[in-house]
Parts: sequence; C-alpha cells; structure tokens
Amino acid sequence: MQCSWKAVLLLALASIAIQYTAIRTFTAKSFHTCPGLAEAGLAERLCEEGPTFAYNLSRKTHILILATTRSGSSFVGQLFNQHLDVFYLFEPLYHVQNTLIPRFTQGKSPADRRVMLGASRDLLRSLYDCDLYFLENYIKPPPVNHTTDRIFRRGASRVLCSRPVCDPPGSADLVLEEGDCVRKCGVLNLTVAAEACRERGHVAIKTVRVPEVNDLRALVEDPRLNLKVIQLVRDPRGILASRSETFRDTYRLWRLWYGTGRKPYNLDVTQLTTVCEDFSNSVSTGLTRPAWLKGKYMLVRYEDLARNPMKKTEEIYGFLGIPLDSHVARWIQNNTRGDPTLGKHKYGTVRNSAATAEKWRFRLSYDIVAFAQNACQRVLAQLGYKMATSEEELKNPSISLVEERDFRPFS
Repeated sequence: MQCSWKAVLLLALASIAIQYTAIRTFTAKSFHTCPGLAEAGLAERLCEEGPTFAYNLSRKTHILILATTRSGSSFVGQLFNQHLDVFYLFEPLYHVQNTLIPRFTQGKSPADRRVMLGASRDLLRSLYDCDLYFLENYIKPPPVNHTTDRIFRRGASRVLCSRPVCDPPGSADLVLEEGDCVRKCGVLNLTVAAEACRERGHVAIKTVRVPEVNDLRALVEDPRLNLKVIQLVRDPRGILASRSETFRDTYRLWRLWYGTGRKPYNLDVTQLTTVCEDFSNSVSTGLTRPAWLKGKYMLVRYEDLARNPMKKTEEIYGFLGIPLDSHVARWIQNNTRGDPTLGKHKYGTVRNSAATAEKWRFRLSYDIVAFAQNACQRVLAQLGYKMATSEEELKNPSISLVEERDFRPFS
C-alpha cells in the first residue's frame, strides 16, 4: 500500500513537470512569432533560429527616438550615441522600408501600412535583444557569413566605428568620423557588433519611419522589453523650411512658391499636412496619458532642447533613469555653440542650436507661413507654437513664437 502511494505521488510530480515544460516552451515560442516577415512574404529562417526570452532578464533600458525627417532627430540621436554604455543605431528601419516598398502594388494602402509596421516592430524587438542577424532579412544583397557593407549610415553609430567592431590603425580609443568609418573599417561583422551590443547596458534606436506612438503599443507592452519612447517634435513650419532646403528637388514647388510669390496649382500639400496629422494624433495619445504609456513616454520639443541643451538632456536622462555620461556633456558643449558652416552635411549636428531652431522664420515667406498655420493650427496649439500674424512679426527674432510649456514625462 505504501509503495502504491509513492508511485502515485511520483506520477503526479512527473505530470506537473511535463505540463510546466510545455507551458514554458509554448510561452517562449509565442513571444518569438514574426508576423511582419510572414505578411511581407519573406523567409522566417532567421526568426526561428533567433533566441527567445519570456521577459527582459537584464533590464536594459531600450530607448526609441520617435521623430520625423528634419525635426532635429540626428542631434537627439547623438545624445545617446556619445554615451559609452549605450549601443546606438541610426535608422535601421530604413532597411525594412527599402525592402518592402518595391513589393507593394497598392501604394500606401492600409494593408501595406500594416505590413510595414509589423515588420518594423519585429525588427525593433530583435535589435533591442541584440539579435542583429534578424536584420539580414532586409539587407540587399544578403550578408555573407554575417558580414556586410550595406548598413545604412553605419558611420552615424559610434560603437560600429570603434573597437572591437572596427579595428582601424591608430590609438585604441580612436573614434572615426562618419565618412572615415565607412572607408577605413571595411565590412561590418554582425556577430562582433551583436557582442558589442550585449556588452552595453542600454540600446537606443532612432527612427523617422514610424508615424505615431500608437503604432508602438505592442512593443511598449512587451514584457521582454523595457522600452521608453522619446517623442521628438518640432514646429511644422521649421520642418517645412528645412526640408525645402535639404530635399530641393522633392520640395521644388514650395521653393517655386517662395521664389515667385505664387502658389503652384499642383503643390503637394500632403508634404506638410501629413507631418501635422501624425504629430497631432501621436501627441494627442501621449498627452492623454493612457495607462500603457505610464513611465514609458516623454515629449520633447526641439526648440526647448535647442535653447537649453544641457538642461533638457539632463531631464531626458533623468526620465530614462540612466546616469549622464561625461562624454555626452562634452559633446553638447562642443556642438551647440559651433560655427554652423562646419555642419554642412544634411544630417550634420555641429551648429549654434538656438539660432538653428529659429532659422525657418527667414527662409519662408509670410504667405507660406500663413498657409502652414491654417493647415496645421490644431497641432500648433497642442504643442504651444504661436501664430505669426504679420510679416513683421515673423521676421522679428525678439518676438518668440514658442510658448513656455513644461511637457513633463508621464511617470
């Protein structure tokens, strides 16, 4: 009778162990599904081979700079790129966009948007886990033995241009400039880069290819991540002026309007209104403070950062709970009071930051500004940007067009 009782107990314990193992296996696999790749018609080999985790064991801080083109995002990215304990990547979602857009046959349809966002979320999730092999799904031509020379703007990432990822001649602490990095480092070994990622305490990624913070909810709520979103916004009038200057061909009709004083009949106004709508939708979500964003979201106006770069950077790092690196402070000191002629590269960051933030007022005619204000009045009000009521007011730098607002992190 005693032997029978022991046998029953052993069988019960074995059953519990089997069920526990099955649950753990199911949980791990379910966290590593890759719907973006499947919907895009790409192979899931790398997805299946990648490591799986049920939650973020290391508690790395995962940082996403959510921005739009010409909003100051390269500058903000440098605030993390210069930190020695941060693995920073500049626009890795470029590869998703570059791979998937040619496959789309319906233009910018809702279905295409879902596929793009699904693939983008999958890639971000993998990169935050330092799984750089997953990026190979979107690099053309495909890497050979996990090496490639096709990483977009590799030189904008300090860690990818310094030892051990890159081994250029010179001193051990040499950090190459962007152009020199591509020329002197040779091909990028993704295995070595992934190891460098794992050795750092935090991962930061900049993107201008996710329209709204709502599109990130699945990542924010993912238990494997400790994701914090820095949403960078800028006065849409400033963005329009900067894009017109930088992307001269794409924005040539805006430039024609400025030059002739006459609005072209075929002007693509969505080049302005899409920015305003995305900002408004995203900011509306952030400022209503939904529970899923608590402790995860901070709104930063570029103008505030430009006027007080050190103060705002300290606030950002305080929100993230990361000590401010002396290298970051030194970079701010050297790059926010410089000669703007030294930063002629369109993604350059050497400039007088306060003057740069106001430069748009002298690059747009009042007619264009009035048009932009009418098209974007909702988001201008949300973000505290004042209307210019006349040409004189627009061109008078002593009159601020930025309200004093304190956009505190949602914590």
